[in-house]
Amino acid sequence: MLSSITHNIHRIQDTIQRAAQQSGRDPAEICLVAATKTVTCEQLEEAYAAQIRNFGENRLQEAQEKMAQFGPREGLTWHFIGRIQRRKLKAIVGRFCLVHSVESLEQAHELNRLAEQSSIHQDVLLQVNVGEEAQKGGFSVTGLQQALEELDQLDHLRIRGLMALPPWAEDPEASRPYFARLRALRDECARRPMQRIVLKDLSMGMSHDYHIAIQEGATLVRIGSAMFGARS
Repeated sequence: MLSSITHNIHRIQDTIQRAAQQSGRDPAEICLVAATKTVTCEQLEEAYAAQIRNFGENRLQEAQEKMAQFGPREGLTWHFIGRIQRRKLKAIVGRFCLVHSVESLEQAHELNRLAEQSSIHQDVLLQVNVGEEAQKGGFSVTGLQQALEELDQLDHLRIRGLMALPPWAEDPEASRPYFARLRALRDECARRPMQRIVLKDLSMGMSHDYHIAIQEGATLVRIGSAMFGARS
C-alpha cells in the first residue's frame, strides 16, 4: 500500500505531465523541488524513496540540521528557496546547489565575493517582486533591467534565471498574469548581450498554482503542502 506522501508525489507528477503537455512542453524540462520547511526527516525518507531528489529549504538552521541528519544520498540536491539574511550568506555559499532567492545587487556582490573566497561558482536565481508587494523582497522589474550589466560582471556566480512569488490568491488563475510577466521579463532580458548570465530557468509555482506556472513556462516548481500535507 502506498504511503500518503508517495501517493501525493504520483499525483503531482501526473499533474506536471498534463500541464506540460497542455502547453506543448516536455515534462522532463520541469524540476520538482520538494519544499521541506517543517517536514521531518522521516517524511524526507519517504519522499526520497519515491524518487524525489531535490529538497528546498527556507531556513538555514533547519536545512543544516536536516542535511546532517539525512546525510549524503545518491542524486540528492538541496536548494535554498527562502529569504536570505545577510549574516547567513557565508553559510549558504557552496552548501546549496541552487539559491533561488537573490533579491538585490548587494546580495549578489556578497555571494560572489564569498564564492570567490571558496574558489567555487555558485548557481543562483534572481528573485523578482512581480507583484510589487512592500513586504516581499526581490528586484523590481526596472531594477533588474538596470542591474543586469553589473550582475554580468560577477564571475563567481552562475545566474541561471528568475524566481517569483506572486501575490497570494485563493484562485490559482490569479497567479497566471504574474507568471506570464516573469516569463516575458526573462525572455526580454535574455535577448540582451551578456557574457556570463544565461537566463534559462523560471522558479515559480507552489502547491496550489504549479500547474498554471508550468503552462506559463516554469522550469522549477516548489511543492510543499501538496506533497507532505498541510503544515501545522
